Amino acid sequence: MLKSNWNYPTIVWTGENRINDLSFACKDLNIQTPLLVTDKGLYNSKIILESLKTLKDKKILVKIFHDVVGNPTGTNVKNGVEFYKKNSCDGVIAFGGGSALDVGKAIAFMIDQKLSLWDFEDIGDNWKKANTKKIAPIIAVPTTAGTGSETGRASVILNEKTGVKKIIFHPKFLPSIVILDPKLTIGLPPEITASTGMDALAHNLEAYCANGYHPMADGIALEGMRLIKKWLLIAFQDGSNIEARMNMLSAASMGSTAFQKGLGAIHSLSHPVNALNNIHHGLSNAIFMPYVLTFNKEVIEKKIIKISEFLELKDNTFDGFLNWILELRKKLNIPHKLSDILDKRHFDLDRLSKMALEDPSTSGNPKKLTEIDMKNMYLHSMSGNLF
Repeated sequence: MLKSNWNYPTIVWTGENRINDLSFACKDLNIQTPLLVTDKGLYNSKIILESLKTLKDKKILVKIFHDVVGNPTGTNVKNGVEFYKKNSCDGVIAFGGGSALDVGKAIAFMIDQKLSLWDFEDIGDNWKKANTKKIAPIIAVPTTAGTGSETGRASVILNEKTGVKKIIFHPKFLPSIVILDPKLTIGLPPEITASTGMDALAHNLEAYCANGYHPMADGIALEGMRLIKKWLLIAFQDGSNIEARMNMLSAASMGSTAFQKGLGAIHSLSHPVNALNNIHHGLSNAIFMPYVLTFNKEVIEKKIIKISEFLELKDNTFDGFLNWILELRKKLNIPHKLSDILDKRHFDLDRLSKMALEDPSTSGNPKKLTEIDMKNMYLHSMSGNLF
């Protein structure tokens, strides 16, 4: 028998207007002075202002921290921890896209740690070094349907000194309550809907193909991909479709739940270009997807055929699945080549390849990788030629 340790996510409240229950989530967790962590773009938005008013009407003394950038940094976390302590907060509401969620979770985790954030990188048993006595309770409210950080036990944070994105892990990064309200994603522009949706697809796809034994994750990943196939284009074409938005939120949370099994080279290649070139993570995942698929073909073909059958593609072959991905990207206006969004003058192949190989996601790739493999995948993604 194969041996593995399984985990399942947390309490999730779903449905239209569930954001109105945010105060009940605070009371359930005995949070009286929450720190609401969001990004600068959402800070003065209608949804934030309405949520703040609702909390204040319920006598919840909310504080707001919005010093969060698109590829969040260790400085964002450090400043958030200081703000949390200064305002005597007793819990975190992580509210926004993946960046705000990642920073919010990291703030809650770091409020009483003696070691640095980087000491908890997702390597070996680093997480066991943590002081778990005062980790703050977390409520997660995603406003994009992509990262699935709301059901994840890690945050991806950029170390500005090294220029490397680090995955910081601890089981208690997992929020205690998640609110999935599709109305919060109605205002997402089509291009963000596309990129975040492809991010969710990458999570489910890589989780299913990753090495390891986790049939629960495999089942979740398959259903996540089915929802994305059915609803992503509808959400992209009609952003006001509540049903599509709800299903994409679900698929994103499912992707994060599934990828506790592992990820792979799509993410290994993405993290360095996100860190060094400030490219949107979902967009880079979407671009790298077919190059990684074709590179891994010899070891994942049987799994891809199973996915194709489950998705009821007309062509239930590896090539049929690949063509579906390529066609989906076209319909979503996703560029085919990395060179379409990254100037070759800023393309440091050697540095990117080394960073990609060292990325924690690399270990989950179904095919063993070398630095030369990473270079080849980067070069193919720049030229547009599949393997």
